[in-house]
Amino acid sequence: MPKISKELGALEVARLKSDGVFAVGGVAGLHLRVAGLSRSWVLRYVIHKSRRRMGLGSYPTVTLSMARDKARDAHLKIQQGIDPIDERGSLRAQRQLEQAKKLLFRDAANKCITAKSGEWSNAKHAGQWSATLETYAYPFIGDLDVTTIDTQHILALLQPIWHTKTETASRVRGRVETVLDWAAVFCGHKHPNPARWTGHLDQILPKPTKIAKVRHHEAVPYKEVAPVVGAIAASAGQGAKALLFQVLTAVRSGEAREAVWSEIDMGAGVWTIPAERMKARREHRVPLSKQALALLAGQARKEGCDYVFPSESGKALSDMTLTAVMRRMELTAVPHGFRSTFRDWAAECTDYDKDVVEMALAHTIESKVEAAYRRGDLLEKRTQLMQDWANHCIQAQ
Repeated sequence: MPKISKELGALEVARLKSDGVFAVGGVAGLHLRVAGLSRSWVLRYVIHKSRRRMGLGSYPTVTLSMARDKARDAHLKIQQGIDPIDERGSLRAQRQLEQAKKLLFRDAANKCITAKSGEWSNAKHAGQWSATLETYAYPFIGDLDVTTIDTQHILALLQPIWHTKTETASRVRGRVETVLDWAAVFCGHKHPNPARWTGHLDQILPKPTKIAKVRHHEAVPYKEVAPVVGAIAASAGQGAKALLFQVLTAVRSGEAREAVWSEIDMGAGVWTIPAERMKARREHRVPLSKQALALLAGQARKEGCDYVFPSESGKALSDMTLTAVMRRMELTAVPHGFRSTFRDWAAECTDYDKDVVEMALAHTIESKVEAAYRRGDLLEKRTQLMQDWANHCIQAQ
């Protein structure tokens, strides 16, 4: 242990202003280092046969009394075989690692959305995720480190909307769970996800299906579809034409709105929608009826634009454009409801096999065994089906 020097008082230490290293006593190895206007505390000690110098802070921010307390604490560690410099370095590295792992929920959500956006067939999904999290999750957990979020935080954001906006609340819960799962992998966390449903929140919150009625898309009754389609056909604008095309082909709104000429073979009367634009991520061929072909033949191609039904700016029409057509007709039904109309008509008024109808709707075959053996898409049978449907909707010209 170093020799204990004469113990200096606070006033004596304050007078040490010439350059040098001065032992101040009171604790073995404690010195004040003076270099110009800079004065700082240094503790000299020997451990494991190695001479070390440990900084204890600047003077007078660290007073003489404080420096001696720090030096005594260091000597206690030295007596236990712990090098205080190494320990301090380890603690600093640990804090830096913890800081590096710290991730706010809103930042995790943005990174998660960016990482997973490639999986989504609809570009609007990223915006929908951001909007719902911004509205319902960020006010409660947006500025929290993901490692500090617990079940009570999740309940705080879900309970106010669980009974009144059940579908939205369920969607928010799932998105929060996904973000926290992503963050756990990204940061190496191992704690259970507080937003998980099975075996966790399902023990606290009632099942969504028990408190919210399933709301189907409102549809036009198949017996009333002809005059409605006639009114749509008589309406002006690209929105009405795109809606009519959707009705005649029984596709989803987005598939009709984003149709491009390069997908359509007028000679063969077939519209081939690529897999990346389909919900099931599988290419879908649509046989075009005489009425659908006549509609396409009447469409003027916009220079520099491949969309069949372009907006004024040359982009795809929005979903609200088609809905607005129906609202102007004072209909409460929605564009997607025409798919239900088509299915009801096929079941009630035709003898077509259910598989033909389901294939026309591009629905996924539920049986994996059956899906594995089915190679064709029943195009020939669907050609007559779609022509019969078009004839039901509007008389062929």
